[in-house]
Amino acid sequence: MGQLTTHVLDTAAGVPAAGVRIDLHEVLPRESRLLLSTVTGSDGRCLGPLLSGADFRAGHYSLTFFVADYFRSRGVVLPNPAFINEALIRIGIAAADQHYHVPLLVSPWAYSVYRGG
Repeated sequence: MGQLTTHVLDTAAGVPAAGVRIDLHEVLPRESRLLLSTVTGSDGRCLGPLLSGADFRAGHYSLTFFVADYFRSRGVVLPNPAFINEALIRIGIAAADQHYHVPLLVSPWAYSVYRGG
């Protein structure tokens, strides 16, 4: 069975990013539908998969990582508005029998993402 997971790493501090809010939306032709709102744990991961089982199917999805809120909660002084307020990642799930892992490497000034395994 396939699943969607994520992992957030704070590259500025060199630590897992604990407490990052993540919203997962299914992107439909005329609208987006919120599927889940969650927060990363102490290891920068969510408690479980974002999607799995019967809910995990082919389609278009977006992950919104609320990174400015995370950095401010750590006492990082950011400009107003923050350079990166939210990191919005849009992905496509083509094969519902595969594991899609979306690691986010983030600092107040940059981020990168890739499909992990």
